[in-house]
Amino acid sequence: MSPSTESLLKYDNPVLVTKRTDGKSPKGRPLRVSPQQPADSTPVPPPPKPKSISTEATKQENQEILNTILPPREWMEGNKLWVQQVSIAPCTRTDIIRLEGLLDTKLQQRQAKATGICPVRRELYSQCFDELIRQVTINCAERGLLLLRVRDEIQMTIAAYQTLYESSVAFGMRKALQAEQGKADMETRISDLENERQDLRKQLNEQKAKCDAIEKRENEKRQLEEKKHSEEIQFLKRTNQQLKTQLEGIITPKK
Repeated sequence: MSPSTESLLKYDNPVLVTKRTDGKSPKGRPLRVSPQQPADSTPVPPPPKPKSISTEATKQENQEILNTILPPREWMEGNKLWVQQVSIAPCTRTDIIRLEGLLDTKLQQRQAKATGICPVRRELYSQCFDELIRQVTINCAERGLLLLRVRDEIQMTIAAYQTLYESSVAFGMRKALQAEQGKADMETRISDLENERQDLRKQLNEQKAKCDAIEKRENEKRQLEEKKHSEEIQFLKRTNQQLKTQLEGIITPKK
């Protein structure tokens, strides 16, 4: 039996907790046991020595603490519920070296980024930190609980930064949309002003054409008036000359 997902955190072998035999739908809620009571544990006979009782109680206490810190994994296969608890086996130096090598292998296999934001790298390092918490808790439960506080604080800080980042992205998107909307409005206004400028230029050209036409017509009219006035003056001069000649002829005595 293989767990649903591989993890750097060390687990015990999966244990079959419940099995449906009543013919009900798999979607029904199965009967589940408490994580503090492993299903594969066998009845312990009365120990002959108090030392074994103390050892068993310590293991049970460590299992309960680990189940609180690192809850067991559960998954369904068909009509069977499988539970996999965190291992309470103590670690050795070889286990630490193996964990380091496995971490490097997983980072390379899953092509995690060496720098920057990488969910894959964060997940693997989180699993590695949980494994370190497990190993420390087995030797000293108080130290493991303190590391749990450190882990929760780190996760809370990361969640706060993530929320801040998402808020910043949303704010940036809103500003970008507002800028795009303002840009579209400005482009529309520019287009309207361009059309208005063209209309005004057209009206100006029409008014200039009318002004030129009026000026040309008035010049022609003025020229006609001047010509007419000049002809009248010439006519009056000739008439005056004729009258003057006649008057001189009348005034001058005949010999």
